Amino acid sequence: MVAPVILREIFTSVQGEGPYVGCRHLFVRFVGCNLGCGYCDTPREIPTRCRVEMKPGSGKFVSIPNPLTPEEVGVLVSGLNVAGHHAVSLTGGEPLLYPDFIRELIPHLHGAHRGVYLETNGTLVEEMKAVVDLVDVTSMDIKLPSATGMAPFWETHARFLEVARKKEVILKAVVSAKTSCEEVSAAAELAMTAGSVLVLQPITGNVSGERPTPAELLKLQVKALEVARDVRVIPQVHRLCGML
Repeated sequence: MVAPVILREIFTSVQGEGPYVGCRHLFVRFVGCNLGCGYCDTPREIPTRCRVEMKPGSGKFVSIPNPLTPEEVGVLVSGLNVAGHHAVSLTGGEPLLYPDFIRELIPHLHGAHRGVYLETNGTLVEEMKAVVDLVDVTSMDIKLPSATGMAPFWETHARFLEVARKKEVILKAVVSAKTSCEEVSAAAELAMTAGSVLVLQPITGNVSGERPTPAELLKLQVKALEVARDVRVIPQVHRLCGML
């Protein structure tokens, strides 16, 4: 039996990032991450209880003691009308920190139109191998050094995509005013190899000074389009809507 894990929250919202933006998703948010991106807006504290929003958009939550088993999470999700959602999104943090838990959880998540949607930073290759057969869509972040403040992950991302592209893959890259054309060209190479759309996502939050200008965004997009066929500029729409 797999060990229970700590979850931050379970709730319904619109998918705010990538080509499925605006679709109704049921989010299961995991705690913890193996990276420390400079733009990360996810709390780092470990919650003693998981919040579950029973009425979508109400801002009213029930509080469930952590940690939770896959079966317990399945019961909570089943009470939120899974069939009325485009997908169940496993998000974080980094969900792939818990591959064994995910393997036992996914069979409890059936019913959404597009199945299970995994949001990941694309660095945990072996963990992805353990779950790829159960995941329907993988949304992978390309971690650009100009935005994250960390060293690049080009080789790791490439190995991750060799596994993930067995299913549908979406690639997203957060871009800042410091992002270079060379970085987006390299990201576009990954997208072309994986047969994926590439989404350039302007950095948001309390770092407006680092946000690319409209001209800079269009310049980065046209540079990426020299390599990849489908490159889109999409901001975080759930933030514009005031949603979780």
